[in-house]
Amino acid sequence: MTEHPNALPDSSPWARLAQQRDALSKTRLRELFDRDPERSQRYYIEGAGLGLDFSKNLLTDDTLEALLDLARHCRLESRREALLAGRKVNVTEGRPALHTALRHPGGTDIRVDGVDVVAEVHATLAHMEAFVSSVLDGHRTGYTGQRFTDVVSIGIGGSYLGPKLVCEALQPFDQGKVRCHFVANIDGTDICETLRGLNPETTLFLVQSKSFLTQETLENSKVARDWFLNAAGDTDHVARHFMAVTANVPEAEAFGIQPNNVFPMWDWVGGRYSLWSAIGLPIALTVGMHHFRALLAGAHAMDEHFRKAPLGQNLPVVMGLLSVWYNNVWGAETHAILPYDHYLRSLPDHLQQLDMESNGKSVTEQGEPVATQTGPVLWGGVGSNGQHAYHQLIHQGTRLIPADFIIPLVSHNPVASHHADLFANCLSQSRAMMAGKTLDEARAELAAEGLSEDDIERLAPHKVIPGNKPSNTLIMEQVTPHTVGAIIALYEHRTFVQGVIWDVDSFDQWGVELGKQLGKGILPKLTGNGAPETAGDSSTDALIRRFRSAHGR
Repeated sequence: MTEHPNALPDSSPWARLAQQRDALSKTRLRELFDRDPERSQRYYIEGAGLGLDFSKNLLTDDTLEALLDLARHCRLESRREALLAGRKVNVTEGRPALHTALRHPGGTDIRVDGVDVVAEVHATLAHMEAFVSSVLDGHRTGYTGQRFTDVVSIGIGGSYLGPKLVCEALQPFDQGKVRCHFVANIDGTDICETLRGLNPETTLFLVQSKSFLTQETLENSKVARDWFLNAAGDTDHVARHFMAVTANVPEAEAFGIQPNNVFPMWDWVGGRYSLWSAIGLPIALTVGMHHFRALLAGAHAMDEHFRKAPLGQNLPVVMGLLSVWYNNVWGAETHAILPYDHYLRSLPDHLQQLDMESNGKSVTEQGEPVATQTGPVLWGGVGSNGQHAYHQLIHQGTRLIPADFIIPLVSHNPVASHHADLFANCLSQSRAMMAGKTLDEARAELAAEGLSEDDIERLAPHKVIPGNKPSNTLIMEQVTPHTVGAIIALYEHRTFVQGVIWDVDSFDQWGVELGKQLGKGILPKLTGNGAPETAGDSSTDALIRRFRSAHGR
């Protein structure tokens, strides 16, 4: 087993980046813009319908070249080739990570264990198209012959976050035939509040689980089936109202779902990368297959950009390397995702799982402790709401928090001057992060307001904004199926780039599995009769006793 070239953070590329940081720590972003009138043009790149202005970052040409040298040193280009060719880049599970094949045009040949997976993907797309058409056209009906009006998608993690994000993002393209609802949480309130007000005769359920054994999904599906049967009576009607996306057909059949109502999942697609598969049925039912295919086309366009663009002109590469730059060299621990578009309001939630589940690792692919910090904490929310909440911490707090501002040039809802106002807010926030306000500027501002010298000296320090805070601005013409596909694929590849630099397996999630394992052991101690055996620690045991007491056990 060969040692990853990034094993030692004091290797030549890292040392060069440390030197760059030392040099830039004495330089203000304001100065970099003043010195270079062409800075915004030189640090602007495009791909797959997206534009990235990364000029408001703490970097020079030398810094960018040092970051690109680090990428080459860590064999990013060959690792990218391995990912896209379907090699087993998920090393701990011995699997490819071929989510890119889900949006690949037909007629190409990508094989896993001798099987042409692109052909399988397009067969599934054809199955989806027939199913979606039958529901939206009213040919497929419920057990009383009525058209479906509502679809309830039951899943969790990647089976929930991605489809929910895209359904919201593409609301302007909603076909208006069915309403999609999402249930994920094992909290009974989630499923109960979703079912309240729905009609069992016109409700279709999608059970989304690769294993068909995920506890949250299975328990919510049982509640949904009981609610349905309370009205329908006959268990034979389950087959008309319940579909599944799973790799475990026998379990789906045992639940009452017919084999022809089961859509496949493959072990070479991780849950957080699965919205492009039949897991995306809620998207297709909302916007129609034409727009679902446009979503895939946008993602594929970003795949091709990632594959072909030179590293320094490559959106995922540049964004991934900038994240490494701040996380590992400047000590930033978090990264803010700030979409300035209401339709993209769930993007931070999806990217949290994508990035933090992928790169929240502490050992390398070789099983050795990592030598550097790995994934940052991703958080954020929709602009401009955040400006009246957590942006204060970004501007005047003591932490370095890089941010991605994401905004379309054109709104689907051009009400009055709202979009110009929104765009102005977006630009002003990124400029405030970059430029800040000096003590002299604060004094001059207060003097212009007519304050006394004493009041000026008292208040001026509180009005200083340090500035020099880095940000990216990601733009697109408008939020469309194509651009939404490109944005999500961009962040998928950005996540992979970071994982290559840190030498972690970005496609497993054993920390998630541990919680599931322990939960199986604790549940019977909560619900069983008699005194439970210890769960292994006094805190958990005491909380189990309190739960049992509250339920009369």
